[in-house]
Order: sequence, then structure tokens, then C-alpha cells
Amino acid sequence: MSANVRPLIHLEAVTKVFYTDEVETHALSTIHMEIQKGEYVSIAGPSGCGKSTLLSLLGLLDSPTEGKYWLDSQQVADLSLADRARIRNLQIGFIFQSFNLIGDLTVFENVELPLTYRGMKAAERRQRVGDALEKVGMAHRARHLPSQLSGGQQQRVAVARAVAGNPLILLADEPTGNLDSKSGEAVMELLRDLHRNGATLCMVTHDPRYARHAQRTIHLFDGRIVEESAAIAAS
Repeated sequence: MSANVRPLIHLEAVTKVFYTDEVETHALSTIHMEIQKGEYVSIAGPSGCGKSTLLSLLGLLDSPTEGKYWLDSQQVADLSLADRARIRNLQIGFIFQSFNLIGDLTVFENVELPLTYRGMKAAERRQRVGDALEKVGMAHRARHLPSQLSGGQQQRVAVARAVAGNPLILLADEPTGNLDSKSGEAVMELLRDLHRNGATLCMVTHDPRYARHAQRTIHLFDGRIVEESAAIAAS
């Protein structure tokens, strides 16, 4: 990679402190990190080490106490709440452990919903939703409700919802956490397929089996990066 290629994500000395009842909790301490376009990075470490806090900062769901964050060469600290929401909708795809599907909407409607907030025309929304459901192998369940699907199928729909908007980066927070091992492996293979086709992914996991799916793993402990390791064989 050329030295003049700017990273998609760049964190400089990012710290996050939570204040509750006169107690300071240092969730993240002086994090320096870069993610390049097209890269697949996992953030690993034990429970409580700051993984999900870091992903919340990357996804503009929270702000650092100190430090700077550039997303696609734009420093995000000075953005208004409205601009942050707009960038989340346009540039970031979220995949959560708990799926976060809306129970009374069909699979199609769940995937379509974020696109409606963009003011996208109905014909383009239908095309994007159809393409996304095809990618994850769920087009045949488009009219089903989430309650009619298995956990693995619900997570596939959640992945479709994340990719339908063609985001700059996909952020996955323990995407296999609520799945059995077989369904978890299937979702991990789906994420690898997306990466092979050009997606940029950043995934939080406490499971070293799944961390190894990524090209590079950033290891956190007590809010600090303690190690970075590259995959032995990228697939």
C-alpha cells in the first residue's frame, strides 16, 4: 500500500472516560489505529476490555473524551448531531449481536427501512433490497417476519440491511454471539464473502476462532491496544 493512500479510519490518541457517581472509568486509553479501505480487521479481547466502546466511537454512536478521529479523511469531532446521523446512515453499516430487527416488519421492510430515511426512490430501494437479500441467501424469505426465521437467518437479514446502503465500512459487534456454532460459522463465511467482494469490515469478537477470519487482529486489554497480529493465511 502506497504511503500516500489515506486510511479510511484514523484514530489518534483516542481516550474514552465514563463518569458516574464521582467514579471515573477509563474505557479506552490513548488508542492509535488505522483501517485501510478494503481491509478486514477484528478487535479482540476479554469482556470489559473496551471493544464495544471502540466500535461505538467508530460508528459515531459516541464521542471520544480526548483524541481525534478521521473517517474518510474527515475529522468527525466538529460534526453536528444531524451530520453524524447522516454519515451513520450513508457511510456506516451496523451488524449487532442481537440482530435488532423490527418484529412487525417483513424481512424486505427491515432491509428497506434505512434506505427510506435517505429519501431514495421506491424503485431504487426495491433493487437494492433485492440485491442485498440475494447476497445473503434470503431473497426467498423476503415476505416473512423475523419471528418466522431462525437466529442464523435473522442475522443474515441484519447483514443484508447493513450492506443494502453500500456503506464505506461494515461494523459488526459480536455478530455470532447469539448463534449456535454452525450458524455462527455460516455468518462468518458470509462476512468473508463480502470482504472478498470489496467490503471493508471491522468486527468485535471475544472468540479467537472468529478473530482469525480477519486479515488483522487488534488485541485490547484494559482499554489499551496491547498487540496487533496478521492472519497467517488470508483467504
